[in-house]
Amino acid sequence: MDERLGLNELAYKVPEHGNTLAYTLGGITFFGFIVLALTGIVLTQFYHPHPTEANASVRAIITDVPLGAFVRSVHFWAAQAVVVSVTLHAARVFITAAYKRPREVNWLVGVALLAVTIGFFFTGTVLKWDQESFEALEHNIEISTFLGAFGTFFSPSFAAGVPLLTRLYSVHVSVLPLLLVLLLLAHVFYIRHFGISPLPMKRNGGEPEKLRPFSTHLKKIVGYGLVLLAVVAALAVLFPAPLGPEPIEGIEVTKPPWPFLWLYTIENVWGIQWLLPASITPFLALVIIPFIDRGDERDPRRRKAIVVAFLVGIAILFALMIVAILSAPQAHVGG
Repeated sequence: MDERLGLNELAYKVPEHGNTLAYTLGGITFFGFIVLALTGIVLTQFYHPHPTEANASVRAIITDVPLGAFVRSVHFWAAQAVVVSVTLHAARVFITAAYKRPREVNWLVGVALLAVTIGFFFTGTVLKWDQESFEALEHNIEISTFLGAFGTFFSPSFAAGVPLLTRLYSVHVSVLPLLLVLLLLAHVFYIRHFGISPLPMKRNGGEPEKLRPFSTHLKKIVGYGLVLLAVVAALAVLFPAPLGPEPIEGIEVTKPPWPFLWLYTIENVWGIQWLLPASITPFLALVIIPFIDRGDERDPRRRKAIVVAFLVGIAILFALMIVAILSAPQAHVGG
């Protein structure tokens, strides 16, 4: 079978540190995406992507479909977990300077994967079509006006007779999954080509690190993934995914989900026109990092300036999120 399929080409030796939790975060994220795909396939069988039916169809999943509430809650919590794991993965890659030569392109692929993950999260938030979803979409429509012709897709008038919610659903279940698969294939290819990035603190002349079979690495990922699944399942039982009533136009009373809370503070202070540049800035910063930090040094203790700048950026995001949590809801677009 292997002679015909060549599956052994997918396997490679993995250094011992590649089996630690920090270096399996990417694999854990992939495991989370599998959970999201499986639960998402179930949910699509019962979801109606039209503004007049969407909220009711989600409610029917909760009340009428056997295990529907559990499946939806697993999907909800798996989405939160994937955002956390992919962010931690990106942070680990940054701290260990795994974006440096010759892995710059794979870093850019990873940044694109992060953007796709956020896209999944946003569109998934809109699909449940409650007040939070409606206001999120209203903000998206408003922001698209600053993009000119590039924001036309997000205009309700882009396709006559087809609601924007329906088009976002198509993005969620077709466009983003396609991008995800293509980017994952590229990501895995480059990891296979260059291997797991070395430890940043390992100095020349040290004892060579032992190599383990890829099967060991895979077992670690599956093991951590099953732990993640157990935690997600427990959260799904203890804290079911929320769903508000159908949205009411003309009011703005909710705050965005936690990954976007930092933007809420920016909107409160500087206005909605700053949401677009604020959203783009972190991704631009991540994109240019390999072209700024081009030296051979990977030890974070010897890259203090770039590491401190990264940590300050993270601290600012958390501070903005805390301010958003403590602030009272404000109207920005008026529904």
